[in-house]
Amino acid sequence: QVQLVESGGGLVQPGGSLRLSCAASGFTVSNRMMSWYRQAPGKGRELVGFIISTADSTKYADSVKGRFTISRDNAKNTVYLQMNSLKPEDTAVYYCSAFHVATALRYWGQGTQVTVSG
Repeated sequence: QVQLVESGGGLVQPGGSLRLSCAASGFTVSNRMMSWYRQAPGKGRELVGFIISTADSTKYADSVKGRFTISRDNAKNTVYLQMNSLKPEDTAVYYCSAFHVATALRYWGQGTQVTVSG
C-alpha cells in the first residue's frame, strides 16, 4: 500500500525556479526519513538531500546547497523540493524516497523529469 508519487517537473529556463512534490500514501511522512535523489543522463543516482522527522532537520549535497530547500507538510502528507536559481546541470530525473527505520525498507517514487534549458 506504500506509494510515492512525484509531480511538478517540467521545463524551466536557467535561473528559474521549480517546486517538486512527493505525495505519500500508505504511511505518514512525519514517521519516515524522506529523501530526494536525482539521476542525470549517463550518470548514477545521487542524493540531493533529506529531511528527518526530528526538528525537521535537513541536509543537502554541496552541488545544491543554498539553492534547494526540502520541506514537509504533515497535514497533506507531502514532501517538497523547492529549487531556485536552476542551472542546466540540474537537468535530471528527480526521485522521492522514503526510509522506514524500523524495517530498514526503502521505497521509491517513479520520478519526475526536470529540464533546465534556455
